[in-house]
Amino acid sequence: MEGLVVKLPSFPFLSPNISSSSSSSTFRLGFRRFSASISAAVNEGFVSLGQLTRPDFPILHQEVNGSKLVYLDNAATSQKPTAVLKSLQNYYEAYNSNVHRGIHYLSAKATDEYELARKKVAAFINASDSAEIVFTRNATEAINLVAYSWGLSNLKPRDEIILTIAEHHSAIVPWQIVAQKTGAILKFVSLDENEVPDVEKLREMISTSTKLVVVHHVSNVLGSVLPIEDIVIWAHAVGAKVLVDACQSVPHMVVDVQGLDADFLVASSHKMCGPTGIGFLFGKSNLLLTMPPFLGGGEMISDVFLDHSTYAEPPSRFEAGTPAIGEAIGLGAAIDYLSGIGMQKIHDYEMELANYLYEKLCSVPNIRIYGPKPSDDVHRAALCSFNIENIHPTDIATFLDQQHGVAIRSGHHCAQPLHRHLGVNASARASLHFYNTEEDVDNFIQSLKDTVSFFNSFK
Repeated sequence: MEGLVVKLPSFPFLSPNISSSSSSSTFRLGFRRFSASISAAVNEGFVSLGQLTRPDFPILHQEVNGSKLVYLDNAATSQKPTAVLKSLQNYYEAYNSNVHRGIHYLSAKATDEYELARKKVAAFINASDSAEIVFTRNATEAINLVAYSWGLSNLKPRDEIILTIAEHHSAIVPWQIVAQKTGAILKFVSLDENEVPDVEKLREMISTSTKLVVVHHVSNVLGSVLPIEDIVIWAHAVGAKVLVDACQSVPHMVVDVQGLDADFLVASSHKMCGPTGIGFLFGKSNLLLTMPPFLGGGEMISDVFLDHSTYAEPPSRFEAGTPAIGEAIGLGAAIDYLSGIGMQKIHDYEMELANYLYEKLCSVPNIRIYGPKPSDDVHRAALCSFNIENIHPTDIATFLDQQHGVAIRSGHHCAQPLHRHLGVNASARASLHFYNTEEDVDNFIQSLKDTVSFFNSFK
């Protein structure tokens, strides 16, 4: 099916010539039609999801260093569909204004669209109320918000925070700082024999001293998926809270915060086909209401006097100053786009592509792939971190880019403790999204084998 081309109907929101005056209702109608067409085409086997959606991503249709671009760095950041690009253009051309402050038409329109984006995020992760969604610059800031607001207010000496050694630096460093300030203790869970964070050890480690568990949903290095529902049950049994880093799960699978019952969850727009510069924190209402402000200034206040101030209700309490308005609206457009496809459909397709990537990588000589081997019981995310004997991962990434136009990541992926545990300083990483295809994987594998042959020729 990879070579089959199917012409599908075009819709107003996908057109590169979309008018800046297009209404939100036109966009929503377009997305409903788009979703129906995708379902029909994919379900009938006419075309893969990757082939069907690639035309919506202008950046993918170019040459890099004389070769067709193969973009496999989606765990770092995803590409943006035309619908998102046009939503940003539409905001700045048609109703650019500050939010929540003006009574004129442009401000009212901007405010409506900004708050509509918050409602879209809430619906996307099934939050019970849009007031549980706080817009932040990114997931890193969202974790810092919890650390400095909830953490400094609730942690005391000898309280324990449990993490895994596979956490992103953004989920480790803020809690190191808070632990130094409060006297709390950080405890880390290692990997099991399958190179997955050992959830049984995590369960054993939870005690009445545990006040917070900080865990990723999907590892950005190992590709492993943690049983968040179970972890939440274990933590809540001793009165502990759970913060979930969902940066690698929200863009790729159905995430239901009410089903997970997590207390806090963070994600970043730029990994889910939205703009950079905005992310979000989900926090249960009862927790957000008890938390003090993270930053002070405009927008987060109720009243300001010379000697004191009172603060707004969440989420405004945590959104000081002029927010990333266009970026929030762009995130809303990205959510519309993803929802139009269907997150379960995205997840199912990516699981097939993940297995295909893993199997093809196994054919590369002297390769070491990190994380669990996929099986009927073990599902990997659509990424693989790897090393090849006697070739530095940065050399691999550089050669792939310069000689083949293939974009992958090399380095420690903001997970140095995990790499030290694995006995390496760095790794190469290929990561997929739903607009990738088996052809992308094949081109990558052939280019990787050529790269290996090139470096081995000097031995």
